[in-house]
Amino acid sequence: MDRNDLRIGDAEREQTMAALREHFAQGRLTHEELDERLDRSLAAKTARDLAQVTADLPGQEPAHREPASPYGAGDWHAAMHAHRAQVQAMHHAQREMHRVAWMARRHGRGPRRGPHPVLPVLAALAVVGLIVGGAGIFKVLFVVWVGAMVFSLVHRRFHYRG
Repeated sequence: MDRNDLRIGDAEREQTMAALREHFAQGRLTHEELDERLDRSLAAKTARDLAQVTADLPGQEPAHREPASPYGAGDWHAAMHAHRAQVQAMHHAQREMHRVAWMARRHGRGPRRGPHPVLPVLAALAVVGLIVGGAGIFKVLFVVWVGAMVFSLVHRRFHYRG
């Protein structure tokens, strides 16, 4: 398989787009040409596609460069090594996000879990009202409790959206 037929990633596309912006800044491209070439860069799937975007522009090397490999050019070991490093970095970032969220909850920041502290108090008052004051006070406290419960759920739903 030809090296130019290998699929590219976002990093290569971004390098090409940065080079195109530099050519635009130096006056080699019009605004319309820049837009058209940026669109082609975003749609590129292979190194050959990217090379065609910048083929008529000056420069010693292509805008996309392959990183140097400790295993040699085109070696599948390099691809596996890069993949493992990327997976490890993603795993580390995910663990760090979980740790930060856990620490935030532990120290009272971030979304609370469980009911609002007023809700159990209102429920206890409703039960005491039923025992002491009868059904009338119980109904009022029950309605206030249900209202507070609905408010708490709606507040949490919209306030802690991620």
